[in-house]
Amino acid sequence: MVHEFSIDNLHQIGTTLGVDPKRNGNVYRFEIKDSENTRKLALEIIPDLIVDGKPTNLISVYSHNTFLQLHNCIGFVSSDILNQVTFFGKTDNTTSGLIVEKEAGCSYYANVDDAILKGDFTKLPTELMMCSVALSLTDSLDFEGFSFE
Repeated sequence: MVHEFSIDNLHQIGTTLGVDPKRNGNVYRFEIKDSENTRKLALEIIPDLIVDGKPTNLISVYSHNTFLQLHNCIGFVSSDILNQVTFFGKTDNTTSGLIVEKEAGCSYYANVDDAILKGDFTKLPTELMMCSVALSLTDSLDFEGFSFE
């Protein structure tokens, strides 16, 4: 299922990240700097990109020495408490997540097995705990009937 990003969704993301989106055609760009101006990154959302005749959402992050992409974004959680937005991609029984922070930080977790997200994170090896906690937001979302309306 492909999420349809609305203007309200994009403004919600901008509010959480502290910047307004800049639109160029079908690309929405958020330019983020930390409070000390030592870090910066750009987040781009391309909704409804057609690939092999099917719509998909592409989320890209550009920074000084990193380029990340999340394909097949099916939803996001925008948290004003955590000052971050988490974008989710889902394929079969795996989840990928791209987390963008208001202070220009970014984390990416790819192809995490759903069993890791649904299990007790305290019983996981320490190397897997962080992704389990970071992506645990997906466990409460019903992706089949997922909607922001």
